Amino acid sequence: MKPSNGAFHTHEYPNLFLEAGYAQSEIDQKVDKAYHDLFEGPNRIYFEVGDSMGYVSDLKNHDARTEGMSYGMMVAVQLNKKEVFDRIWRWSKAYMQHQQGPREGYFAWSIHPQTLKKNAEGSASDGELYYVTALLFASNRWGNDTGINYYGEARRILDAMWKKDGTGSVYHLFNIEHKQISFVPEGRGYLWTDPSYHLPAFLEIWAEYAKDGHEQFYRDCADTSRVFLHRACHPVTGLNADYTEFSGKPFSAPWMPAAFRYDSWRVPMNVAMDFVWYHKDVQWQTDYARRFQAFLRSQGIDTFVDQYNLDGSTPDFILQAGEFKKLRHSLGLISTAACASLMLRDAQSMAFVHKVWNAKLEPYEDVYFDPYYDGLLYLFSLMHLSGKYQVINAD
Repeated sequence: MKPSNGAFHTHEYPNLFLEAGYAQSEIDQKVDKAYHDLFEGPNRIYFEVGDSMGYVSDLKNHDARTEGMSYGMMVAVQLNKKEVFDRIWRWSKAYMQHQQGPREGYFAWSIHPQTLKKNAEGSASDGELYYVTALLFASNRWGNDTGINYYGEARRILDAMWKKDGTGSVYHLFNIEHKQISFVPEGRGYLWTDPSYHLPAFLEIWAEYAKDGHEQFYRDCADTSRVFLHRACHPVTGLNADYTEFSGKPFSAPWMPAAFRYDSWRVPMNVAMDFVWYHKDVQWQTDYARRFQAFLRSQGIDTFVDQYNLDGSTPDFILQAGEFKKLRHSLGLISTAACASLMLRDAQSMAFVHKVWNAKLEPYEDVYFDPYYDGLLYLFSLMHLSGKYQVINAD
């Protein structure tokens, strides 16, 4: 039975693994092992520095990026790993956050973790989106008097965002006219978007807990994102392009033609999160999940690949990952596709739940191994499907 209201209000989170017949002890062990593999094991992506810092690295690209740093913080706050959260935040603030100039308060999206040289000065808007939300959750979970004022740090990013007016070609994270998150808040990247950055559930959290006087704007952006996703996702396959215009029309960036690729994998997970937490667009979200999983089933549940044209055909241009350029049956997409089952919870969709349960974070046959992106999406999916990825409310 689907909840009549979102988990933000009911505090009830579905546990699809339990519904699929797995024991709670096994579920807890599964999540714990995935966390251990990524943060503590021999193939970890998290590295501690000195007594008080740590970073998450995209090993295949030899950098630390705001995406992974903020994901690491979200994992840590959800699983109550305060020291890990604090270490990642301190490293982010010390080496990635701009302390002055037009970008003040924003973060350089990529940095070399050893030399600390910034690979890029500008931001990727989803990094700030995750940082703010994770910090607000940390404030709610741990308070603000244990060494880091989490709320104050979240507000610093938000307050800086509201001061960006195009000076130095740096803008608000959200395109004010369209009320949608920008691809990057800088230059021409302010004029288009990335569907996987559309996280209406996070904006509802901002409206609830940021308390910066812009609550209605955040709620408007959340509602706009929901409508935007209707337009961005193909009416038959449910697939979306990595990048789009604000209208939802696919956008081909100079470096690649428009298609469903790595960024796009996150969309079903994001839609499922909004469905579970807020339950505001149930009819479309349920239909979307059905279409998306039906397309993947049509490709073979054990053989669907990780890049498609929106109509489901094979793209001519294959975006490479690290040193590898090939289509594969990727763990990251297997994981997020399973999250779509949260919107269906029927026998057919449970096949995806069993599939991710039986998946392993290990090298592929050709030795390609990505514990960073595949791994983080895998861990997020285990958390969502076990009911462990939750709104952290203030006491």
